[in-house]
Amino acid sequence: MKKAIIYIHGKGGNHREAEQYRQNCPECNIYGVDYEDDFPWLVREKILDVYIRLNKKYDCIYVLANSIGAYFSMHTLQKTDIKKAFFISPILDMERLILDMMRWAEVSEDELAEKEEIPTDFGETLSWKYLCYVREHPISWEIPTEILYGENDSMTTLQTVKKFMDSHEAHLTVMKGGEHWFHTKEQLAFLNDWMRSVI
Repeated sequence: MKKAIIYIHGKGGNHREAEQYRQNCPECNIYGVDYEDDFPWLVREKILDVYIRLNKKYDCIYVLANSIGAYFSMHTLQKTDIKKAFFISPILDMERLILDMMRWAEVSEDELAEKEEIPTDFGETLSWKYLCYVREHPISWEIPTEILYGENDSMTTLQTVKKFMDSHEAHLTVMKGGEHWFHTKEQLAFLNDWMRSVI
C-alpha cells in the first residue's frame, strides 16, 4: 500500500520542515505544503492542491500539522479521505484563540468591527474579517486524530484540548514541561518518539 503524509507547518515555519519528520515514518512519503499566507481562505487552496495531487497517486494519506497548521488542516480537509491526523501543539478552536488575543489586547468586538484590523503589542494583528470568517465556516472534523500537547502551551489551554477530545475521535499525549513550540533537544526527542509510536 502506497502511503503519503501531508505536512502543514505553523506560523513562521516552512514546508521544508517536513524533512525532519521523514525519519519517523520510513514507510511513508512526506510532502510539505508551501504557503506564506495567514488567512485560511488563502492557505486552503495550497493544501487542496497538494491533497488532490497525492490522492491520485497514493492509497492512504495522513496529515501531520503543527500549531495553526492543524486549524488549516481541519478547515480544508474535513470532507476528504484522510486516514488519520497527527497534530503537534494544535490550534483546535480558532474563535477561542482570537477572542483570547482580543482580551489580552483589551480590544472589544465593536472596536475591532469598526477598525477592521488592530495591531497588538504581542506581534499579532487582530482582524475582524478573520473572526467573521471563522464563525461563518464552522469545522466538522471526523478524522481520527492523535494530539501531542506541551503542558505549558501558551496558545491553547488544556481545557480547550479536553473540550475537543470530548467531541472528537482523538487521543492525547501530554509532554510534562513541554511548550507550544517543541524545539529543545528533549522536546524534539519526545516528539520523535511520539510520532514513531502513533504512525
